[in-house]
Amino acid sequence: MILKAVLLGLEMGGKAVAIMNSQDAKRLGVLGQARIMIRAGKAEHTAIVDTSTDLLQPGHIGVCKKVWIGLGLMEGLDVEVDIAPFPASLLFIRNKLRGRKLVHDEILEIVEDTIAERLSDVEISAFVTALHNFGLDLDEATNLSLAMVKTGSTMKLDRQPIVDKHSIGGVPGDKTTLLVVPIIAACGLTIPKSSSRAITSPAGTADRAQVLMPVSLDVAEMQEAVEKTNGCIVWGGSVSLSPADDIFVKIEYPLSIDPLLLPSIMSKKKAVGANILVVDIPCGRGAKVKTIGDADLLAKDFMEIGRRLGMQVRCAVTYGEQPIGYAIGPSLEAREALNALMSHGDSSDIVEKATAIAGIILEMAGKSDGKRLATEAIRSGKAESKLREIIAAQGGNPGINPDDIAIGDKHFTVRSGRSGNLLWINNASVDNLARFLGCPGDPSAGILLHKKLGDVVNKDEPLFTIYAERSANLKRAIDNLEDFEIMGIGDRMEMLIHEVKERPVTEKSIALDR
Repeated sequence: MILKAVLLGLEMGGKAVAIMNSQDAKRLGVLGQARIMIRAGKAEHTAIVDTSTDLLQPGHIGVCKKVWIGLGLMEGLDVEVDIAPFPASLLFIRNKLRGRKLVHDEILEIVEDTIAERLSDVEISAFVTALHNFGLDLDEATNLSLAMVKTGSTMKLDRQPIVDKHSIGGVPGDKTTLLVVPIIAACGLTIPKSSSRAITSPAGTADRAQVLMPVSLDVAEMQEAVEKTNGCIVWGGSVSLSPADDIFVKIEYPLSIDPLLLPSIMSKKKAVGANILVVDIPCGRGAKVKTIGDADLLAKDFMEIGRRLGMQVRCAVTYGEQPIGYAIGPSLEAREALNALMSHGDSSDIVEKATAIAGIILEMAGKSDGKRLATEAIRSGKAESKLREIIAAQGGNPGINPDDIAIGDKHFTVRSGRSGNLLWINNASVDNLARFLGCPGDPSAGILLHKKLGDVVNKDEPLFTIYAERSANLKRAIDNLEDFEIMGIGDRMEMLIHEVKERPVTEKSIALDR
């Protein structure tokens, strides 16, 4: 079928889509969400089609910017439109929906078709849901990791060993990476760290680091920074280390599921050439992993997949029942991390966690007494100097000081209504409150805690201060403070957690930042 091309004023999230008049679609024999092949001369592009009776006249086809540029089209140019070949990967997805195990070549074809946009969102959703319902065994997780590496960019550094760390997330305020990377690099090891932006949390590592330096580097720029300084902290989305994961996570988020946790993390570590990896697994009532037993089982899987991928992997099961440090939100956390490296302020739990993880990495690389070396790197100022080198290599201001980091000028302090001890902090509520304040889109928004678990609290004493860039966000957060139940103050832990008076409504809560 020959149709005239029309450029749609729609981005469609970067997807290859087209819209046909319903009459033309009926003549061609396609329905909405079907695949079509659009050809212009020797160029061709697969697109997912939708139909409309009013948007386009018969004889025309509207295409998104991606298809328009890919085919080199001009307004009114005739294009040939046909039904696209049926992807074999859809058969493999159907097999997984029946509970069948997928082999390497089947998984690779699904990933390749996902990246090439030969699968619709509905079909990718079916794949992700099947993984959630039936699970991935270690063979499938390994093969999915390999497929995600093969279909993305990779880094090849002419040095050994290459070390890395990753947290599975789920605890607010975890700015540990901003300390671990410069500690490790200052100790002479190479650590090319790619990090996530926030999806469900107030700040991802890339959001925190962006307060200090540019993080949207490509692979060549990332490699140059590493070769200069031994380390980097960049946004993984800009280096395309595992582009399939960026597609899968957009399906996982609205469904509040995360079946691709293992291959997502391991593929990105394999892509940067890491052969030594420490995975941080926060554990506790406020974390993604609730019990030490579950954390140990997850650690076992990480270590086995690492062995299959040629990586030495160890896991650090860490305390996750309260925020890490006192700051939550990109700018507040970046300021706290920089203060910690400068040995300013009360940052004992950040330093404790960072030096423990860095110590494990150092000992895996053959250095003795790793925690002492990591602690000395901070005490001596070497880690701070290294972070400033990394900031300069990535195009930031190496002379930045904590006071240079802007914090939201709209603020409100919450005070205790009674005396006692701080018995609990609700991590999920901390996350939600910070997002009400504008995190992570407004970097200077966030929460600064004044008390941590076990601290003595006097009546009217400050518990935490909230910051916002916009008055409307601050007002919204204040109006909803009672609903969040951020902290519990009392003389001792009460046996009654809460009373359920009516059918409970389960809130959507999933830690999905990677």
